[in-house]
Amino acid sequence: MKDDGQWLSTLTSLTHLDLLSILNLNNSYNWIQAISNISALTKLSLYNCALSDHFISSQTLRLSKFKFPNSLSILRLFDNTFTPSLLFQWLSNVTSNLVELHLELDLVSGLLRSSTPATSNHFDITLQSLERLHISNYQITARDFKSFANICTLSSLEVFESDLTEDLESILHNLSAGCVTHSLQELDLEDNQITGLIPDDLSIFPFLKELSLDFNQLRGKIPDNITLPSQLKALSISWNSIEGGIPKSFGNTCSLASLDLSHNTLTAELPVAIHHLSGCARYSLQYLNLQDNQFNGTLPHISIFPSLTHLYLSENKLNGKVLEGIQFPSQLETLIMYSNSLEGVITDSLFHNLSNLKSLDLSGNSFVLEINRDWIPPFQLQVIMLQHCKLGPDFPKWLQTQKNLMQLDISNAGISDITPEWFWALSTRLHRMNISYNNLTGIIPDFPLRLTEYPFIYLAANQFEGSIPLFLRRAVSLDLSNNKFSDVTSFVCANDTAERLGRLDISNNYLSGLIPDCWENFKSLAYIDVSNNNFSGQVPTSMGSVLELSVLILRNNSLTGELPFSMKHCDNLVMLDAGENKLSGIIPSWIGSGLQQLQMLSLRKNHFFGSIPSSLCFLNGISFLDLSVNQLWGPIPKCFINFTAMTTQERFLTDSYYYHYYTVHHNGGSEMYNYDIIALLMWKGAEHNFNNNKLLLKGIDLSSNHLSGDIPSELENLVELVSLNLSRNNLTGKIPSGIGRLLSLESLDLSRNHLFGSIPSSLAQIDFLSVLDLSHNNLSGQIPTGTQLQSFNASSYEENQGLCGLPLEKLCFVKERHQESVVKSQDENDGFIQAFFASMGLGFFVGFWGIFGTILFNRSWRYAYFRFLNNITEKVMPR
Repeated sequence: MKDDGQWLSTLTSLTHLDLLSILNLNNSYNWIQAISNISALTKLSLYNCALSDHFISSQTLRLSKFKFPNSLSILRLFDNTFTPSLLFQWLSNVTSNLVELHLELDLVSGLLRSSTPATSNHFDITLQSLERLHISNYQITARDFKSFANICTLSSLEVFESDLTEDLESILHNLSAGCVTHSLQELDLEDNQITGLIPDDLSIFPFLKELSLDFNQLRGKIPDNITLPSQLKALSISWNSIEGGIPKSFGNTCSLASLDLSHNTLTAELPVAIHHLSGCARYSLQYLNLQDNQFNGTLPHISIFPSLTHLYLSENKLNGKVLEGIQFPSQLETLIMYSNSLEGVITDSLFHNLSNLKSLDLSGNSFVLEINRDWIPPFQLQVIMLQHCKLGPDFPKWLQTQKNLMQLDISNAGISDITPEWFWALSTRLHRMNISYNNLTGIIPDFPLRLTEYPFIYLAANQFEGSIPLFLRRAVSLDLSNNKFSDVTSFVCANDTAERLGRLDISNNYLSGLIPDCWENFKSLAYIDVSNNNFSGQVPTSMGSVLELSVLILRNNSLTGELPFSMKHCDNLVMLDAGENKLSGIIPSWIGSGLQQLQMLSLRKNHFFGSIPSSLCFLNGISFLDLSVNQLWGPIPKCFINFTAMTTQERFLTDSYYYHYYTVHHNGGSEMYNYDIIALLMWKGAEHNFNNNKLLLKGIDLSSNHLSGDIPSELENLVELVSLNLSRNNLTGKIPSGIGRLLSLESLDLSRNHLFGSIPSSLAQIDFLSVLDLSHNNLSGQIPTGTQLQSFNASSYEENQGLCGLPLEKLCFVKERHQESVVKSQDENDGFIQAFFASMGLGFFVGFWGIFGTILFNRSWRYAYFRFLNNITEKVMPR
């Protein structure tokens, strides 16, 4: 049945109506016409409702008669594509009761800048009682704020995400040119590109209570003599480039309740900054955020702010010991101080008056928590983050009293203890739990309880053993690596579907036998790491049913046989690492034809044989290819030139610094989560771990095989290669002359082949080259001169009998000069002899003068003549 919205007309008492994405081009007029009959309507939202130019052209006449309900006071028109002309018609019919208007700014732009009298009248009529105006997504200029300045009833103005690139002082000057200075209470210019300095007088808006300048490009110091509005309650200038310290005038703003200067480059001493806030603002301040700056010094007394509820001091340069007897305000709910260099002993007495505390984060400092074993805290925390703080060696018993916990991080806390059973019951309520990098022992009980949330659980680097319990299947991300777990079969092969588990890391355990072949119940699994165990047998066929799989790490087990054909269906794979196993057969052609999202492929140290399949050249997004230590033969494919990811300047594995996966809900919805990739790669001759934004390298490693033929000149086009290793093969021919085009190269190993000829002079052009090995070949000639190539150890060139020049002891400049002299002498002698015998054919007299004329007028021939005579004399009259 066609729904034209006419039934809305019967809802005469309806006050709020939100038509998010409901309208379309075919039914929008009928719906909107029905809205006009809802006499009690006060709030109307038409988000993303297909109100477009096509709609205008077909409905203009009817719309001109449309009337909004007289009761309408709030109108929201975000995410439509209609032009200003439609807006003018509509706003001309809006009642004078309208107090709140939300628009995309491209609509307002036409309205503000139109010069027609009719448009101006519409604008004035519509906005005569407007109190709140929210605008986004348009490139506005400072000049447009002159129009806002004349809306005398406006109390709240929000212009965000609008590419506003003007100077802040010009914006505020234009806005203060009208009557709005007497009404404006909230000004939000967040998330633009506003430039310039903070003006020294913000009191031009005397009734302003909230000012937000977050996420802009403001710079310089906040003026020491800055004047703030006397009624200002909230000031936020985060995510800019503000320097210096906090002016004393901030502390004299007696109504200031919230101050956010986070994510800048403020450099003052924290005790001085706190002192500057100790005026009358000390009594009103409730929220103070100074995180991610460069404040230094130790932690001062914060108890001077009796109303403070939220304090953020993380990611600064605070250092030294916490003052003995320091106290925090009793109203404090949030205390965040992670990632500083603070130290000292913290006892339970520090918290005795913090009964309102809900979030505590002291991570990344060097605190020692000496808590009485039987201590009962006065608070009920929701967040406890104590990473790197020393809590042990005993497991903190006071955690048992916390009934509202949502997040817990006590990783790397020096705890060496059996994990009590009550803790696992407590963990069933957590959203995030991290107890990794301790020395926790025991078997995790397999509770019949289900986790009430879908948590992130990190138990890595402990001594847990036994079977992995089933209740952990409900996690979103599960890291059990570096433990002593010995059984994963029951966890993987449980009957229920693991709907949301997206990341599973069971690497570095004592797992053995076959990898369980029942992965089809994992609907969201994007990351599987089973590396560094004792698994044997074949890779299970059901691994190919994990269709969301992006990362599969099978490295360093004893897996045999071929990779299953079913894995061709894992076409979301970004990374496949099956290295250091006993896999055999030819490299499957379906890797190239089916896994075209691959960016990292490692099959190193297996028993693969045959030629490198040309289908791998379909992997144009590949960034790192490692086929080393196998039994591959034949030539290096020339089609490696298709690896376009190695030819572009973008040197990251993806467009961002993180990877993500989606978990599927039972109702069909999904949720996105980020995860890290940690890749173990051969780098400069040794294994190194790389993760996310450090995965900058692009490399090819085909070493330790039986490859033959020339090094393809096509490799010269992979100009973003950082590492190239073709060593320990049977390659012949010359090093490509254009190898110097690989200007990003840091590591080059061509050793132990049968290469001949000279070292290309272009190699000296690669400035970043830090590892070079050309040893054990048949190279000859002089090593090209240049600071780069002479800086390597002589071992980089050894066992090349024909090579000479620094850094080798075998120098070649003397020999070359001698050879050059002999060649030149021979040429000159030949010329002399030819002239000599030619002269005899013309007669002695002519020949005599021909010879001596030539000798007298050609200096080099004069020397050749006397050498000639000397040689004759030595032959005729030997010594």
